[in-house]
Amino acid sequence: MGYHLAGFEVVGIDIDPQPLYPFEFHQADALDYLADHADEFDAFHISPPCQYWSTITPAAARDRYPQLIAPARALLLAIGKPFVIENVTGARRELIDPVMLCGSSFDLRVRRHRYFESNVELSAPPCDHARQGQPLGVYGSHGDKGVEYIRPGGGRRGRKAADVEEARVAMGMPWASWHGCAEAIPPAYAHHLGTQLLAGFQPDPLDTHAQPCPFPPEGPRKTESETRKPR
Repeated sequence: MGYHLAGFEVVGIDIDPQPLYPFEFHQADALDYLADHADEFDAFHISPPCQYWSTITPAAARDRYPQLIAPARALLLAIGKPFVIENVTGARRELIDPVMLCGSSFDLRVRRHRYFESNVELSAPPCDHARQGQPLGVYGSHGDKGVEYIRPGGGRRGRKAADVEEARVAMGMPWASWHGCAEAIPPAYAHHLGTQLLAGFQPDPLDTHAQPCPFPPEGPRKTESETRKPR
């Protein structure tokens, strides 16, 4: 939704069915589809599976999951169009010069630090954890009222959303299922990234279908930013 509000016509690709996806959708292996249809698109956002790098995946189980950041990057660089690769904090070392986005920068209740590599210049507003306070967790297969989960390494995760309604508010995704909220990046992140991608090839800054992001209406609060330059 965030890329749509930034002005893009969005097409989604996933190996699993996504019945609630609000735009054109194709069920397929994302890298295979991209290799066959790259000329149909102007820019790409890829979120390789994160389980291998996720802190909630037990170390003994990590080898069950693929490591697709490097293959995705190689394909995107060969295509030569603007791209973003997203993943979790544990994958930071696998990403090249990424920026980090945080829910506290967008008045969201989730913290959800996510890292974004790109071949175009990206900026990121700084975190504001103090103002946000204790974040709300949206993860797993269901909500849990009043339950606080502990990471495999012993770290606290904070309170988890009680149900899908609370998860939707926390993520800024009023249309989504619990699974959608648990797996997605907040639309506010995609809107922030999408406006920067669009600026890279928009011939006329006034000729755009971009809309303000309503998740939440305020958008990023701070003008101070962290910048990563294109490689």
